[in-house]
Amino acid sequence: MNLSRIGLAGAALFALAACEQHSSVMAAGGPLETANDFRVLAPIESGNLLLFPVVRANGKSPGATPFLTLDEGIKSGQVEVTEAGKVRGLVRPRGSRPAVENYGGDQVNTLVLVNNSNQPLLLLAGEIVTGGKQDRVIAKDRIVPAGGDPIDLSVFCIEPGRWTESSAKFGAAAKGSVGSFMVQPTVRQEAMVAKNQQSVWDSVRGTISQMAAAAPAVVGQMNASPYAELRPLATTSYAKAMQDSNVSAKVDEAAAPVMKARDQVLVRLREEHAIGVVVAVRGEIVWADLFAGTELLSRYWIKLVRSYAAESLTEATEGETHSAPTIAEAQHFLDAPTGGTESSEGEVGIYRYRELKSGGTETFVLESLLPATGYDVHISKLKLKGEERRMKPQIMVR
Repeated sequence: MNLSRIGLAGAALFALAACEQHSSVMAAGGPLETANDFRVLAPIESGNLLLFPVVRANGKSPGATPFLTLDEGIKSGQVEVTEAGKVRGLVRPRGSRPAVENYGGDQVNTLVLVNNSNQPLLLLAGEIVTGGKQDRVIAKDRIVPAGGDPIDLSVFCIEPGRWTESSAKFGAAAKGSVGSFMVQPTVRQEAMVAKNQQSVWDSVRGTISQMAAAAPAVVGQMNASPYAELRPLATTSYAKAMQDSNVSAKVDEAAAPVMKARDQVLVRLREEHAIGVVVAVRGEIVWADLFAGTELLSRYWIKLVRSYAAESLTEATEGETHSAPTIAEAQHFLDAPTGGTESSEGEVGIYRYRELKSGGTETFVLESLLPATGYDVHISKLKLKGEERRMKPQIMVR
């Protein structure tokens, strides 16, 4: 692993004005299409996983960002997440009348979040919250202002089969020193692109089945014979499956070259001013995560790497083989035009979230509109698979 050669590529981002209402337009281009704002460096190799660090070609950075992460907020108790039916317990009285939204009862695809901190909260699609009546995954990136009212948090269930309360409030999925984690790209894509609960459940079932095959446990002794009976993972929850000791060990093994040298890797990423990675699994470039700066990337590094490592354990499509991608190919993935359909949503003065579709890729851009920001906080670019890739782009009206 030659960390001194790590680098990244990309392209320019469109500057767009703030807007509150949801809109949809035909995009003439996309955020990663023109002037080479990003540069891809030599990859870090970890089994079936290749991570190409990305740096800004011009070296410019917004510096330290003001954002609180979900993990930090939940750990400190400043961020609370609960079922919609319990919203009254999160509302702060204002004057003689409490400001209470009518959320109704508990709902599969809705949670309620309140940010009691003095920092804006950053939420990323794919982050897991566990507890309540079902474990959930955040459906899309967004920014929650400091000290605001409770918000309707769009989520998808990743635990089909349970609808009984395990805890009044939600926490970030964690196990020992591993900390919290995100769903792997296969599941994350269903939440972000398909936006369909059944598609997410199907993906969860598929990945749990593949995790059980990749990290089989045997009934009885750990050193049982190879003919001993295998047991499936006794859970429908993605989070609990990832916390299974055999699966967790397998993910650790897949991420070992990166995780064991974590401090060294992070030091080198900071020296190179890396702001993201392009991800290749079994030779196929599948994803890219880019952040506003190195500091923000480092705060998400462990959970991102583990999500990529989990993806590298799943089986390849039959007959599908790929040679290891080059730096030029990773650069091309970032630079590929995103002309197609664009939809955007957000809140005036807080954030805008754009989705850009083009052929076989889709790009999601979270832009901060808060004072003293005005920059893209997080960009996800993914390679579409299966039916989603074959579908023609549609104009989205929200």
